[in-house]
Amino acid sequence: MSAITLYARQTAGFDERVAHAVAVLKQAAAEHPGRVVQATSLGAEDMVLTDLIARHSIGIAIGTLETGQLHEETLALVPRIEQRYGLAVEVYRPEADAVIHFVKNHGERAMYESIDLRKGCCGIRKLEPLSRMLAQRGAWVTGLRREQSNNRGEVPFSEPDDKGRIKFNPLADWSWNDVWQYIASNDVPYNPLHDQFMPSIGCAPCTRAIAVGEDFRAGRWWWEDEKAKECGLHVHGAEEAAVSMIGDRK
Repeated sequence: MSAITLYARQTAGFDERVAHAVAVLKQAAAEHPGRVVQATSLGAEDMVLTDLIARHSIGIAIGTLETGQLHEETLALVPRIEQRYGLAVEVYRPEADAVIHFVKNHGERAMYESIDLRKGCCGIRKLEPLSRMLAQRGAWVTGLRREQSNNRGEVPFSEPDDKGRIKFNPLADWSWNDVWQYIASNDVPYNPLHDQFMPSIGCAPCTRAIAVGEDFRAGRWWWEDEKAKECGLHVHGAEEAAVSMIGDRK
């Protein structure tokens, strides 16, 4: 059964939430002309945002993090975006030497050994590349939603990050049903792994399918305590720590 069949539902206020998301995106582009990027994970929410940006010709760049551990199905979305929308996708990869050093010292399965090692892996593969994506930007756009987890329950539509940039979250008030209703209504490309009960998709070693009744993000880092389930992309200070960590190893 497809994710569209499972989740797409027209609910009260849907059109208004879509219009508001477009308004937030236009605000981001107007306030930071030429200096705003959508940091897309290529998940369902981010594909909605990319579609909105392209559909309304909003001046926001598209960037993604190619960690070296993504599923093939995830990577395949990059050329699909470029072909479908005519938008170039900026791809940021981890520094090869840092990855080699980490794997040599801790092994390929280090993320399962401790939270510190898992976060170290995220730092090298995600946070340091993110710092390069955002280096010359004044703002960035994410697919964060309040419904995704308790940690994100109060996500605002915009907020300053710890570098003084503005982070825009246009889908903050959207439900999972809204996301899939938009995808269904606009024939938005999406990761086929969502059809395999993976609502939240990250690196392959750190993502599994969820069972009926499990939390939305239960398939991410499932061996860890619920409170630790963030890679650091949306945690103040994590980006700077990752850059420092890699710099110390050079």
